[in-house]
Amino acid sequence: MSPNAPVKKHFPAGQDEGRDDPLIIAGRRFGSRLMVGTGKFSTAKVLHAVLQNSGAAIVTVALRRVDLGKWGNDSILSVLDPAQHLILPNTSGARNAEEAVRLARMARAMGLEPWVKLELTPEPRYLLPDPLETLKAAAKMLQEGFVVLPYIQPDPILAKRLEELGAATVMPLGAPIGSNRGLRTRDLIQIIIEQAKVPVVVDAGLGAPSHAAEAMELGADAVLVNTALADAADPAKMAAAFALGVEAGRKAYLAGLGPLRHVAAASSPLTGFLK
Repeated sequence: MSPNAPVKKHFPAGQDEGRDDPLIIAGRRFGSRLMVGTGKFSTAKVLHAVLQNSGAAIVTVALRRVDLGKWGNDSILSVLDPAQHLILPNTSGARNAEEAVRLARMARAMGLEPWVKLELTPEPRYLLPDPLETLKAAAKMLQEGFVVLPYIQPDPILAKRLEELGAATVMPLGAPIGSNRGLRTRDLIQIIIEQAKVPVVVDAGLGAPSHAAEAMELGADAVLVNTALADAADPAKMAAAFALGVEAGRKAYLAGLGPLRHVAAASSPLTGFLK
Protein backbone atom coordinates (compact mmCIF):
# COMPACT_ATOMS: atom_id res chain seq x y z
CA MET A 1 0.00 0.00 0.00
CA SER A 2 1.33 3.43 -0.92
CA PRO A 3 2.02 5.67 2.11
CA ASN A 4 -0.06 8.37 0.43
CA ALA A 5 -3.04 6.11 -0.31
CA PRO A 6 -6.27 6.92 1.55
CA VAL A 7 -6.89 4.76 4.61
CA LYS A 8 -10.33 3.14 4.59
CA LYS A 9 -12.32 3.62 7.79
CA HIS A 10 -14.56 1.02 9.37
CA PHE A 11 -16.25 2.14 12.57
CA PRO A 12 -19.33 0.67 14.24
CA ALA A 13 -22.35 2.90 14.59
CA GLY A 14 -21.86 5.40 17.38
CA GLN A 15 -18.07 5.13 17.38
CA ASP A 16 -16.08 8.36 17.17
CA GLU A 17 -14.33 8.44 13.80
CA GLY A 18 -12.01 11.15 15.12
CA ARG A 19 -10.47 8.94 17.79
CA ASP A 20 -6.68 9.09 17.75
CA ASP A 21 -6.00 5.43 18.51
CA PRO A 22 -7.68 3.30 15.83
CA LEU A 23 -6.78 -0.28 15.10
CA ILE A 24 -5.23 -0.37 11.61
CA ILE A 25 -5.02 -3.64 9.68
CA ALA A 26 -3.92 -3.75 6.04
CA GLY A 27 -4.55 -0.01 5.73
CA ARG A 28 -8.08 -0.12 7.12
CA ARG A 29 -9.06 1.73 10.28
CA PHE A 30 -11.33 0.07 12.85
CA GLY A 31 -13.02 1.74 15.78
CA SER A 32 -12.85 -1.28 18.10
CA ARG A 33 -10.07 -3.56 19.31
CA LEU A 34 -12.52 -6.28 20.29
CA MET A 35 -13.28 -8.83 17.57
CA VAL A 36 -16.19 -11.22 18.04
CA GLY A 37 -16.89 -14.71 16.73
CA THR A 38 -20.43 -15.77 15.82
CA GLY A 39 -20.53 -19.45 16.82
CA LYS A 40 -22.50 -21.12 19.65
CA PHE A 41 -25.11 -18.41 20.22
CA SER A 42 -28.62 -19.71 20.81
CA THR A 43 -30.39 -17.35 18.40
CA ALA A 44 -29.65 -14.59 15.93
CA LYS A 45 -31.36 -12.20 18.36
CA VAL A 46 -28.83 -13.02 21.08
CA LEU A 47 -25.97 -12.57 18.61
CA HIS A 48 -27.37 -9.20 17.54
CA ALA A 49 -27.39 -7.99 21.16
CA VAL A 50 -23.82 -9.24 21.62
CA LEU A 51 -22.62 -7.37 18.56
CA GLN A 52 -24.34 -4.17 19.63
CA ASN A 53 -22.93 -4.29 23.16
CA SER A 54 -19.43 -5.29 22.12
CA GLY A 55 -19.01 -2.48 19.61
CA ALA A 56 -17.07 -4.95 17.45
CA ALA A 57 -16.19 -3.82 13.95
CA ILE A 58 -14.67 -7.15 12.86
CA VAL A 59 -16.90 -10.22 13.12
CA THR A 60 -15.74 -13.72 12.20
CA VAL A 61 -17.96 -16.30 10.50
CA ALA A 62 -17.03 -19.98 10.18
CA LEU A 63 -17.50 -20.90 6.54
CA ARG A 64 -18.27 -24.54 7.33
CA ARG A 65 -21.16 -23.57 9.62
CA VAL A 66 -23.00 -20.96 7.61
CA ASP A 67 -24.80 -20.85 4.28
CA LEU A 68 -23.50 -17.72 2.56
CA GLY A 69 -26.54 -17.78 0.30
CA LYS A 70 -29.00 -17.27 3.18
CA TRP A 71 -28.93 -13.77 4.64
CA GLY A 72 -32.49 -13.66 5.96
CA ASN A 73 -34.67 -15.21 8.65
CA ASP A 74 -32.85 -16.31 11.83
CA SER A 75 -29.46 -17.02 10.26
CA ILE A 76 -26.18 -15.64 11.58
CA LEU A 77 -25.85 -13.50 8.49
CA SER A 78 -29.24 -11.86 9.11
CA VAL A 79 -27.78 -9.75 11.93
CA LEU A 80 -24.53 -8.79 10.20
CA ASP A 81 -24.42 -5.41 8.49
CA PRO A 82 -21.54 -5.06 5.99
CA ALA A 83 -21.77 -1.29 6.47
CA GLN A 84 -21.12 -1.71 10.19
CA HIS A 85 -19.03 -4.89 10.36
CA LEU A 86 -16.16 -6.29 8.40
CA ILE A 87 -17.36 -9.87 7.96
CA LEU A 88 -14.23 -11.96 8.35
CA PRO A 89 -14.74 -15.51 7.07
CA ASN A 90 -12.64 -18.11 8.85
CA THR A 91 -11.52 -21.49 7.65
CA SER A 92 -12.34 -23.32 10.88
CA GLY A 93 -12.58 -27.06 10.28
CA ALA A 94 -10.00 -27.12 7.51
CA ARG A 95 -7.49 -29.94 8.02
CA ASN A 96 -4.87 -28.92 5.49
CA ALA A 97 -3.78 -26.00 3.32
CA GLU A 98 -5.76 -27.16 0.31
CA GLU A 99 -9.06 -27.20 2.23
CA ALA A 100 -8.36 -23.78 3.77
CA VAL A 101 -7.61 -22.19 0.40
CA ARG A 102 -10.75 -23.71 -1.09
CA LEU A 103 -12.89 -22.24 1.70
CA ALA A 104 -11.32 -18.80 1.19
CA ARG A 105 -12.06 -18.91 -2.53
CA MET A 106 -15.65 -19.91 -1.78
CA ALA A 107 -16.17 -16.88 0.47
CA ARG A 108 -14.81 -14.53 -2.16
CA ALA A 109 -16.97 -16.14 -4.83
CA MET A 110 -20.04 -15.47 -2.65
CA GLY A 111 -19.26 -11.75 -2.59
CA LEU A 112 -17.40 -11.31 0.70
CA GLU A 113 -14.30 -9.16 0.81
CA PRO A 114 -11.02 -11.05 0.30
CA TRP A 115 -10.17 -10.99 4.01
CA VAL A 116 -9.69 -14.38 5.67
CA LYS A 117 -8.97 -15.59 9.17
CA LEU A 118 -6.78 -18.59 8.37
CA GLU A 119 -7.62 -21.31 10.91
CA LEU A 120 -6.24 -24.78 10.29
CA THR A 121 -6.77 -27.27 13.13
CA PRO A 122 -6.43 -30.95 12.16
CA GLU A 123 -5.73 -32.13 15.74
CA PRO A 124 -9.19 -32.92 17.22
CA ARG A 125 -8.66 -32.93 21.00
CA TYR A 126 -7.06 -29.54 21.59
CA LEU A 127 -7.74 -27.99 18.16
CA LEU A 128 -4.18 -26.70 17.96
CA PRO A 129 -3.29 -24.99 14.67
CA ASP A 130 -0.93 -26.81 12.31
CA PRO A 131 2.09 -24.51 11.80
CA LEU A 132 3.36 -26.10 8.57
CA GLU A 133 0.00 -26.22 6.80
CA THR A 134 -0.80 -22.70 8.05
CA LEU A 135 2.40 -21.35 6.52
CA LYS A 136 1.68 -23.18 3.26
CA ALA A 137 -1.93 -21.94 3.08
CA ALA A 138 -0.93 -18.36 3.91
CA ALA A 139 1.60 -18.32 1.07
CA LYS A 140 -1.01 -19.52 -1.42
CA MET A 141 -3.72 -17.13 -0.23
CA LEU A 142 -1.38 -14.16 -0.34
CA GLN A 143 -0.41 -15.06 -3.91
CA GLU A 144 -4.13 -14.98 -4.77
CA GLY A 145 -4.67 -11.53 -3.28
CA PHE A 146 -6.27 -12.37 0.05
CA VAL A 147 -5.72 -10.35 3.22
CA VAL A 148 -4.66 -13.11 5.59
CA LEU A 149 -5.04 -13.10 9.38
CA PRO A 150 -3.52 -16.41 10.54
CA TYR A 151 -4.44 -18.12 13.81
CA ILE A 152 -1.30 -19.73 15.26
CA GLN A 153 0.26 -21.33 18.26
CA PRO A 154 2.29 -18.74 20.18
CA ASP A 155 5.48 -19.42 18.23
CA PRO A 156 7.58 -16.27 17.74
CA ILE A 157 9.51 -17.81 14.83
CA LEU A 158 6.34 -18.81 12.98
CA ALA A 159 4.84 -15.38 13.66
CA LYS A 160 7.88 -13.71 12.09
CA ARG A 161 7.78 -16.04 9.06
CA LEU A 162 4.12 -15.23 8.45
CA GLU A 163 4.80 -11.51 8.81
CA GLU A 164 7.64 -11.79 6.26
CA LEU A 165 5.28 -13.57 3.85
CA GLY A 166 2.87 -10.64 4.06
CA ALA A 167 0.26 -11.67 6.65
CA ALA A 168 -1.82 -8.69 7.79
CA THR A 169 -1.74 -9.81 11.43
CA VAL A 170 -0.65 -12.72 13.57
CA MET A 171 -3.19 -14.26 15.95
CA PRO A 172 -1.56 -16.37 18.68
CA LEU A 173 -3.76 -18.38 21.01
CA GLY A 174 -4.00 -17.53 24.69
CA ALA A 175 -5.17 -21.06 25.55
CA PRO A 176 -6.90 -23.85 23.60
CA ILE A 177 -10.04 -22.83 21.71
CA GLY A 178 -13.13 -22.63 23.91
CA SER A 179 -11.25 -23.40 27.14
CA ASN A 180 -11.86 -20.01 28.84
CA ARG A 181 -8.55 -20.53 30.68
CA GLY A 182 -7.03 -17.13 29.98
CA LEU A 183 -3.58 -16.04 28.94
CA ARG A 184 -1.68 -19.29 29.59
CA THR A 185 0.84 -18.47 26.85
CA ARG A 186 1.66 -15.02 28.18
CA ASP A 187 5.48 -15.16 27.97
CA LEU A 188 5.52 -16.33 24.34
CA ILE A 189 2.89 -13.80 23.32
CA GLN A 190 4.99 -11.08 24.90
CA ILE A 191 7.92 -12.07 22.66
CA ILE A 192 5.66 -12.05 19.59
CA ILE A 193 4.41 -8.57 20.48
CA GLU A 194 7.96 -7.33 21.03
CA GLN A 195 9.10 -8.55 17.60
CA ALA A 196 6.02 -7.99 15.45
CA LYS A 197 5.67 -5.21 12.91
CA VAL A 198 2.06 -6.17 12.16
CA PRO A 199 -0.86 -6.11 14.61
CA VAL A 200 -0.97 -8.95 17.14
CA VAL A 201 -4.44 -10.27 17.94
CA VAL A 202 -4.77 -12.65 20.90
CA ASP A 203 -7.30 -15.27 19.87
CA ALA A 204 -8.76 -18.29 21.69
CA GLY A 205 -8.99 -19.21 25.34
CA LEU A 206 -9.84 -15.81 26.81
CA GLY A 207 -12.71 -16.45 29.20
CA ALA A 208 -13.13 -13.25 31.22
CA PRO A 209 -12.86 -9.51 30.65
CA SER A 210 -9.80 -9.52 32.92
CA HIS A 211 -8.08 -11.90 30.47
CA ALA A 212 -8.73 -9.47 27.64
CA ALA A 213 -7.44 -6.58 29.73
CA GLU A 214 -4.28 -8.57 30.53
CA ALA A 215 -3.62 -9.22 26.84
CA MET A 216 -4.09 -5.56 25.99
CA GLU A 217 -1.84 -4.48 28.88
CA LEU A 218 0.93 -6.60 27.33
CA GLY A 219 0.62 -4.56 24.15
CA ALA A 220 -1.62 -6.78 22.03
CA ASP A 221 -3.39 -4.73 19.36
CA ALA A 222 -6.71 -6.55 19.70
CA VAL A 223 -8.38 -9.69 21.03
CA LEU A 224 -10.95 -12.05 19.55
CA VAL A 225 -13.55 -13.79 21.73
CA ASN A 226 -16.51 -16.06 21.11
CA THR A 227 -17.00 -18.89 23.61
CA ALA A 228 -16.65 -16.62 26.65
CA LEU A 229 -19.63 -14.61 25.39
CA ALA A 230 -21.74 -17.57 24.27
CA ASP A 231 -21.12 -19.44 27.56
CA ALA A 232 -22.21 -16.50 29.72
CA ALA A 233 -25.60 -16.48 31.42
CA ASP A 234 -26.14 -13.06 29.81
CA PRO A 235 -24.07 -12.94 26.60
CA ALA A 236 -24.99 -9.34 25.79
CA LYS A 237 -23.94 -8.07 29.22
CA MET A 238 -20.72 -10.08 29.00
CA ALA A 239 -20.00 -8.49 25.60
CA ALA A 240 -20.26 -5.06 27.18
CA ALA A 241 -17.92 -6.18 29.97
CA PHE A 242 -15.34 -7.42 27.46
CA ALA A 243 -15.52 -4.12 25.61
CA LEU A 244 -14.69 -2.31 28.85
CA GLY A 245 -11.89 -4.78 29.62
CA VAL A 246 -10.29 -4.21 26.24
CA GLU A 247 -10.57 -0.45 26.61
CA ALA A 248 -9.10 -0.50 30.13
CA GLY A 249 -6.21 -2.73 29.07
CA ARG A 250 -5.37 -0.58 26.09
CA LYS A 251 -5.41 2.62 28.15
CA ALA A 252 -3.18 0.99 30.77
CA TYR A 253 -0.69 -0.05 28.09
CA LEU A 254 -0.60 3.44 26.60
CA ALA A 255 -0.26 5.00 30.06
CA GLY A 256 2.72 2.78 30.88
CA LEU A 257 2.50 0.29 33.72
CA GLY A 258 4.80 0.83 36.69
CA PRO A 259 7.71 -1.55 37.33
CA LEU A 260 7.35 -4.75 39.35
CA ARG A 261 9.25 -4.66 42.66
CA HIS A 262 10.31 -7.44 45.00
CA VAL A 263 10.19 -5.24 48.10
CA ALA A 264 7.77 -2.65 49.39
CA ALA A 265 7.97 0.94 48.18
CA ALA A 266 6.04 3.40 50.30
CA SER A 267 3.51 5.44 48.36
CA SER A 268 3.94 8.30 50.89
CA PRO A 269 7.67 8.55 51.77
CA LEU A 270 8.42 10.00 55.20
CA THR A 271 11.48 12.03 54.14
CA GLY A 272 10.84 15.71 54.62
CA PHE A 273 7.50 15.02 56.34
CA LEU A 274 6.40 16.97 59.44
CA LYS A 275 9.62 18.93 59.88
